[in-house]
Amino acid sequence: MTLETPRLLLRPPTLDDAPHVALLAGAKDVAATTLLIPHPYPPEAAVEWLTRVERQLAAGEGHVFCITPRDEANFVGMIGLHVQPQHAAAEMGYWLASPYWNRGYVTESARTVLQYAFGPLGLRRVYAHHFHTNPASGRVLQKIGMLYEGCLRAHVLKWGEPMDLHSYGILAGDPRPSSS
Repeated sequence: MTLETPRLLLRPPTLDDAPHVALLAGAKDVAATTLLIPHPYPPEAAVEWLTRVERQLAAGEGHVFCITPRDEANFVGMIGLHVQPQHAAAEMGYWLASPYWNRGYVTESARTVLQYAFGPLGLRRVYAHHFHTNPASGRVLQKIGMLYEGCLRAHVLKWGEPMDLHSYGILAGDPRPSSS
């Protein structure tokens, strides 16, 4: 399944994308904003992750998309949903290569993935978390209509440091801002 926006194509990744995933996601400034991306990011870890993504898609538990600007030859980030079918809910996660930050790509992608979640997937809830050190991610979540649900204090460790997680969520019937 490929999703489209005015500026982006959101396509499923393939194992051929592993070297590019390792290169972009493994950049220290990108890895620092996520819980599970290591730095450095070895290509074999990207192959393992993409293999898990394929299994999750086949089981209906995951939907991951490469964020690809229409005027670029390659993808510049990823966005996805980790679905919990038993709850009709999903956690949204994303990352973007730092040269592409502040262009609205994640917001545009997240709006489209949210429509996909509440439309074809028939989910009732989507939620997301971000580190307290990454307020830009919180702004993305607010722009797509997610509501702040609280702070999980020192909830996880990133590179040995306790990190607060800010939690956001949206229900299928909640109002969503227009894309303008």
